Amino acid sequence: MQTVVGIDLGTQRLKIVFYDFSAHRVIAAESSPLRLIQNSSGIAEQRAQWWIDALQAAFAKVDQKVLASVVAVGVSGQQHGFVPMDSSGEVLSTVKLWCDTTTEAECQEIMQAVGGEQACHALTGNRILPGYTASKILWFRKTHPELYRKMATILLPHDYLNFYLTGELCMEAGDASGTGLLDVRQRQWSAEILGAIDSGRDLSDCLPVLRTDPGVIGMLSGSSAETLGLPPATPVATGGGDNMMAAIGTGNISPGKITMSLGTSGTVYAYADHPVVDPSGAVAAFCSSTGGWLPLLCTMNCTVATETMRQLLGTGLTDVEALAGRASPGSDGVITLPFYNGERSPNLPAGKACVIGLDSLNSRPGNLLRSAMEGASYGLRFGIGKLNELGVTAQDITLTGGGANSATWRQVLADVCDTPITILQQNEGAAFGAALQALAVTAGTDIGAVVAEHVIRDEGLCCEPNPQAVRFYQDAYRDYQTAVTAVSPLFSHLSIGKHEALP
Repeated sequence: MQTVVGIDLGTQRLKIVFYDFSAHRVIAAESSPLRLIQNSSGIAEQRAQWWIDALQAAFAKVDQKVLASVVAVGVSGQQHGFVPMDSSGEVLSTVKLWCDTTTEAECQEIMQAVGGEQACHALTGNRILPGYTASKILWFRKTHPELYRKMATILLPHDYLNFYLTGELCMEAGDASGTGLLDVRQRQWSAEILGAIDSGRDLSDCLPVLRTDPGVIGMLSGSSAETLGLPPATPVATGGGDNMMAAIGTGNISPGKITMSLGTSGTVYAYADHPVVDPSGAVAAFCSSTGGWLPLLCTMNCTVATETMRQLLGTGLTDVEALAGRASPGSDGVITLPFYNGERSPNLPAGKACVIGLDSLNSRPGNLLRSAMEGASYGLRFGIGKLNELGVTAQDITLTGGGANSATWRQVLADVCDTPITILQQNEGAAFGAALQALAVTAGTDIGAVVAEHVIRDEGLCCEPNPQAVRFYQDAYRDYQTAVTAVSPLFSHLSIGKHEALP
């Protein structure tokens, strides 16, 4: 038996999957939870050591026979996080994450320094949004000047796991395109953006080698191999951002496919063989990890909406599906704006979640849970519409992420988007994609051939839109948009949540 292992560093959990590529099946999968430093002011941070602790804890759960079968490793990681390190490889501070919304002022400062939003967009293909790495660097410079002066290297979360595994410092173009520092058309760092962050220092000296083609970045170090129980000198592939690896894991490596990820955040994206730059800036112009581009729209609140409502109601995990499934489409008029972490689409970094339309008859757990699913789905439907405007279309949508395990949510998305939904036999898209990339680069095989062989539909879980529900959701979606437009102005005026609680 030989396996490739895919590691996915998420926001809430670190997951690992061991894939027996001869038998075409995952033979082991484990995970370990991650803590999150978060408050109502928009802070969202983790300690890099927690990632290593979670990695070691997950591997410790795996049978030694499975560990010994590993012939290659691939790493996927949450995008946009900022990992500053000194010259000895020590992390200088807690890591600001993709869902941290405290750097809106720094975003504006960077863009103004290069001539405004449109000028920034022309330079890199993207605006600087709260959550992107660029604004976190400027925040770090302003807030922790002494630590900033010690900064020798800037990494992203998946880069840091690669560094732990191999001792090698590098960044991959797909993940790098989510920093706000990269000209995505040319796959080169933008000197203008780097200068806007710090005109007195050449920040390119802090950026590691940029890998524009997948390959082997190095071998497992002796200490990492021993700690994790893996064979010494196992090759480690380039890996990439979670969306880029999920694109591989869902077969989205050629035009005509759309992937929708239902994780803590929600993403909808498609492969393109040319740069796709959205003039409105709603769709991010990212690079893929397979030589193309990956136009992507991100909502910051997806499964966080259903999980927050579940916890609020005190509902067990096994009961959520039954309650939401029994509720009617439209949740009897309950509309959820699920902006628990602020929001990127629409761009409301100070946004708060709202539940609208409650009355004495519809205030039931099933409606609240289903409305959370529907609210997250409406945000993703907006993404489908924006991709279509840019000429990116597909005949079906492949789902991945934890939310895809819900039959109710799958049908809601089929109806809301009026598009067939595809589910794959291996549903851990990001971790599975990292494993497939590792298989391809170590075997010297074209990624297209690997995807064609190993990405397989689960026919029993795929679903088609219901015409009656499709017509209903067309009106419900317009009601949702009306609610967003009406409530959005409040978020710039409310002081709730902006101050510390009274002692």
